[in-house]
Amino acid sequence: MPIDAAKALAAAPRVGAIGWDHKDIQLYHLGLGAGRPATDPDELRYTLESKLHVLPSFATVAGAGMAMLGGLAAPGIEVNLAAVLHGGHSIELHRPIPVKGEATSTSKVAAVYDKGKAAVIVLRSEVADADGPLWTSDAQLFVRGEGGFGGERGPSVSSEQPGRAPDRTEERRIREDQALLYRLSGDWNPLHADPEFAKLAGFDQPILHGLCSYGMTLKAVVDTVLDGDVSRVRAYRTRFAGIVFPGETLRIRMWQEPGRVLVSVTAVERDDAPVLADTVVEHA
Repeated sequence: MPIDAAKALAAAPRVGAIGWDHKDIQLYHLGLGAGRPATDPDELRYTLESKLHVLPSFATVAGAGMAMLGGLAAPGIEVNLAAVLHGGHSIELHRPIPVKGEATSTSKVAAVYDKGKAAVIVLRSEVADADGPLWTSDAQLFVRGEGGFGGERGPSVSSEQPGRAPDRTEERRIREDQALLYRLSGDWNPLHADPEFAKLAGFDQPILHGLCSYGMTLKAVVDTVLDGDVSRVRAYRTRFAGIVFPGETLRIRMWQEPGRVLVSVTAVERDDAPVLADTVVEHA
């Protein structure tokens, strides 16, 4: 059986050392489209080492984002990578991420859910440095054709969109070369760069990384609703509802509620086709 849930959940966690410095932070921010305009003081916080702060979604690429690949190699998990989709992602921040860090990442399969015709594997990575916990990151991986093994269906994480106009709407243009730059932070999947590979996967052209849209959206929320203060972010989750292509524009709708911002992200040029759904930023 390709997925043995009991074996996967009982497996010992994988532990490894990760590190980063200002260059990794700057490259990640540039991959999200930061630095426009280049001399804007608000943008220099993302691009200039003497003023640098760290967008919390950097947690998804710290250490080149190896936790997900390691999790798919866990005991009890034997799946065809072509059947795997990144269904959603969440991070919980225990304190602000430092510009330079050395930490220990502990990764494990936290849950395996049976969706009938598919399985959902939750890969959890907990990162701590010498001063204590930094963040917890959960990747929800949707594996087509691997359900039906009799496991729990799992919780629903849907967030109902408010029945009123958004409090704020921002548009963020995706550069034509943005996927090429973003992949330098560690996701080398040719789906995001090679037109021939993209066609084999059923797309007319390479698509943008879902986690790039994820980071772009958090940046928009921080820069507008949270007054540019990355330290206010406590947690951030989303469901990847659709694709987006380089050259398109993200429409980011935000609804402010006490302690959180509800977000919907769509692709402007394709009649507001969904990109991110059930998206919530919890903040101080």
